[in-house]
Amino acid sequence: MMRKILTACLLLIAIGSQAQQPKDLNFTPARKLQIAEFAIQQLYVDTVNENKLVESAIIEMLRQLDPHSTYANAEEVKKLNEPLQGNFEGIGVQFNMNEDTLMVIQPVPGGPSEKAGILAGDRIIAVNDTAIAGVKMSTDEITRRLRGPKGSKVNLGVLRRGISETLHFVVTRDKIPVHSIDAVYMYPEHIGYVRINNFGATTLDEFADALKQLKRKGMKDLILDLQGNGGGYLNAAVGLANEFLEKGEMIVYTEGRRVPRNEFRALGNGRMRSGRLVVLVDDFTASASEIVTGAVQDWDRALVVGRRTFGKGLVQRPLDLPDGSMIRLTVARYYTPTGRCIQKPYDNPDNYNADLINRYNRGEMTNADSIHFPQSQKYTTLKLGRTVYGGGGIMPDYFVPLDTTRYTNYHRQLVAKGAVIKATLDYVDQHRAEMLKTYKKFADYERSFAIPESLSRQLIDDGNESGATYNETEYQKSKPLIDLQLKALIARDLWGMNEYYQVINQSDPVVLKALELLAAPDFESLLRKK
Repeated sequence: MMRKILTACLLLIAIGSQAQQPKDLNFTPARKLQIAEFAIQQLYVDTVNENKLVESAIIEMLRQLDPHSTYANAEEVKKLNEPLQGNFEGIGVQFNMNEDTLMVIQPVPGGPSEKAGILAGDRIIAVNDTAIAGVKMSTDEITRRLRGPKGSKVNLGVLRRGISETLHFVVTRDKIPVHSIDAVYMYPEHIGYVRINNFGATTLDEFADALKQLKRKGMKDLILDLQGNGGGYLNAAVGLANEFLEKGEMIVYTEGRRVPRNEFRALGNGRMRSGRLVVLVDDFTASASEIVTGAVQDWDRALVVGRRTFGKGLVQRPLDLPDGSMIRLTVARYYTPTGRCIQKPYDNPDNYNADLINRYNRGEMTNADSIHFPQSQKYTTLKLGRTVYGGGGIMPDYFVPLDTTRYTNYHRQLVAKGAVIKATLDYVDQHRAEMLKTYKKFADYERSFAIPESLSRQLIDDGNESGATYNETEYQKSKPLIDLQLKALIARDLWGMNEYYQVINQSDPVVLKALELLAAPDFESLLRKK
């Protein structure tokens, strides 16, 4: 042992003496870092976790660069990739945790759980003879136990309403699709609606199917909802923008210090190059979503409605490391067809992280006049010569303020403490069969169902139990919104996300503004006015 330490010391002394020579051209910052890590590993007084030490160094280096250059370990990489890759391997259920118990909202149609006989409303209480109900097990740990390689089997213990004994199912895990489109449906007057939650590997195929479905129903115009869409794959964003633009029209270009300019242009084979288009955005619309929005706005192809987008225009290149971890390093910036840089300033990390809060405090969420752009960031659209601005996010053509009139502290507590979800799950659990018998079609439910007084009382009771102190004035102020959310969540549990959005969008001011604009007799004149 002494000989090993002595050898390490002599090596470090030799390296150190060489490093002190000013003319040593081989000495680089990377070598300096290597020497430091080697010294700690060989000489430090206590045993160190070398992997953790190196990871910490990488994380701190990336933190000095920009907000979007990041490091992820192997497990984090897997979790990050699943929503974008379009599938994962597991049992195929949509679920919620209700009082420490996993309740199945819906089994994935055609998935392994449905094939095994699992039903909506079932409670999974054991996985491979290990109890997962009533034991304070984390959702991540439960998910880890349910997922596994395709073809592997898992034994599930299930409680089902109306049956006293525990049911046992053997489910063979399989590939489970992850969809990037939440909702596809029609409004009157030939208007279609599509909501995309991210840009993943299957987005373009899903969008093609959505267009076919809507066109069969007579769609001529489209509302593309990108609210809350945080981005994803660049090629998926380019492919979506291609659906709306003519051949040769630029979609986006990227450029960086070591990355030459790279242009992406429309191929001219898009399936929605005609027809009126409205794109919905908000402050959480980011990255790939901003590429699509900027492209159709710059070419005067669509009206953009909502609030200023997030402002993420940095291009990350994934660098896979041998242990399965990954560095996502910013190598370039995105620019819209007019040359606008989407990225907002990031010279002050504290301001960057608090940007959305600062926008709210400045009044930007409720008043368009509170939003100011420097004249140096002024650009002109490519067909109609309208004024648009760069310097951080995409400013919509029609600003829709954040609706604060319906929100109260009591409502926020009900949502944050899970009372709204719990009341919904319990109600559907008790009334699923009779509701599906009464409302054989979603259209019947949407038209006729009203929140019963018993559910309202249950929500208040659940709120009290969870620590949301009842406030009559605030409850009455928020009741229309609460009832709509309850109705939408019940629709989700009985049918799916598509029906959820058909209900919740009934009061979304951004969606309502889009419908108002599309009802105008001369839509094109609205573009020219902006």
